[in-house]
Amino acid sequence: MRMVSNRRFVVLVPAFIAMCSLFGALLGPGARGVKAANTGEESLSGNLKSFTAVYQLVEQNFATKLDPDKAIYKGAVPGMLRTLDPHSNFFDPRDYQLLREDQRGHYYGVGMQVGPRAGKTIVINPFVGTPAYKAGLRPGDVILKVNDKGTDGLTTSEIADLLKGPKGTPVQVTVAREGVDKPIAFNMLRDEIPRNSVEEAFWLRPGIGYINIKQFNENTSREMEDELKKLGEANIKGLVLDLRGNPGGLLNEGVEVAGHFLKKGEVVVSHRGRSTPEKPYVARRSGGGKDYPVVVLVNRYSASAAEIVAGALQDHDRGWILGENTFGKGLVQTVYPLSENTGLALTTAHYYTPSGRLIQRDYQNISFLDYYTHKNLEQKNEKDVKMTDSGRTVYGGGGISPDEKFVPEKLNPFQIEMLRKFAFFNFTAKYFGGKDAKLPQGWAPDEKVMDEFHQYLLKSGVQFTEADFTANYKWARQQLKREMYITAFSVNESQKVTIEEDPMVLKAIEAMPKAKSLLDNAKKMLVQRLNRQGVGN
Repeated sequence: MRMVSNRRFVVLVPAFIAMCSLFGALLGPGARGVKAANTGEESLSGNLKSFTAVYQLVEQNFATKLDPDKAIYKGAVPGMLRTLDPHSNFFDPRDYQLLREDQRGHYYGVGMQVGPRAGKTIVINPFVGTPAYKAGLRPGDVILKVNDKGTDGLTTSEIADLLKGPKGTPVQVTVAREGVDKPIAFNMLRDEIPRNSVEEAFWLRPGIGYINIKQFNENTSREMEDELKKLGEANIKGLVLDLRGNPGGLLNEGVEVAGHFLKKGEVVVSHRGRSTPEKPYVARRSGGGKDYPVVVLVNRYSASAAEIVAGALQDHDRGWILGENTFGKGLVQTVYPLSENTGLALTTAHYYTPSGRLIQRDYQNISFLDYYTHKNLEQKNEKDVKMTDSGRTVYGGGGISPDEKFVPEKLNPFQIEMLRKFAFFNFTAKYFGGKDAKLPQGWAPDEKVMDEFHQYLLKSGVQFTEADFTANYKWARQQLKREMYITAFSVNESQKVTIEEDPMVLKAIEAMPKAKSLLDNAKKMLVQRLNRQGVGN
């Protein structure tokens, strides 16, 4: 493929993007009919000729007509990249467009999440302030038509593409709704839909703020700064920074977010590779005055740029890390735009935390499937031992190990069954049906609503016992409240309720004195170090 642009951007490609091509064809070095490589251009030319010969044989003799795009985009190129590492990845035109939308933090459409359900595509939730939200679309609405095009036989991705379009263009979405006899048509004008990476920022307690960063796109640091200003950062006595499930994104944005809490000139991260010299990234502005304690929430799905932030705050003793070992992605990808609106994310460097540790987990001695399922949360490189600024021991080779472990309780069989059958989602759609979806502020399901939910479960054939329902009554009530808030208020209000009741967030509030003690101790050690340097002079 011919390179059409020299423009490229360094990105810590989200750790799970590669999952979409994980099960593609693998063309390993042992493929028959291809001679082993020697060295130099002669060898490369010979291997390209061998590949061309194989491709021509397949094209001429395969049992059915060959799809060239599928053979190259889904087979040959991803297969080659899979022999390198789990994160180098090729993006076909649609995947590349989605990647760029994620990184830019916006797209043009109607603004709702859709998903497959029972062979149909339904509305999962409209985003606050978007055309879909203002028009009155609800979770559970089944999409029947987009303009004059019926949705039968279309995939959810195809329907999502139909909903997108230039800003200001009209689109009609026709849906079927529970409790309404006839289809409902909604006429909207497409608009710019922001994909905010900082979705929640509010006060958990007086003086205790909360910020949740979902990923790192081109707007993340600005969004965080804006949210901190709205809260009134001068009034913050402690901050819970939630990076759980954050798959990463742009390196520079991770640096800016971490740098907000550090002193000017402190190293956030450095990277180096075969063709790139070592490059340190430092905090550009002084974090002086922003020395409130920070508790950082992480889990096994916090990856890449999220790990850069957690690693920098841990190494400089600036934040108390709470949760599980993070994913362990220490590879940096550079994204190269290619011809025909495709792109290549190629691993070009390793990154290192301020203490100098490489947190990348081993991927050479296990399958990519085992690598992504990430079952071994205790993995670390005993030879990569480093120290934080105050002398605490940290390790490389296994992600960021938390200062305090917190493992969420596993779901029991009843809870798994409820979620697998979408019981709360489906009941909510039925409950509101053809009536106004309104609830008073502070509402929670009472006994009458829970009895209705119980009867719904019995009629729906969901498998459970009365003992199961009684034992999980409180959990079911919380889940139902969260689901019904999405329809009655918004997904934002539902998420806020969820966060306020989250056991790990409550644990973070309890851990705030530990974060303060860590910060105070780091300050004392800095003063002692400066005093020793003064004596030496």
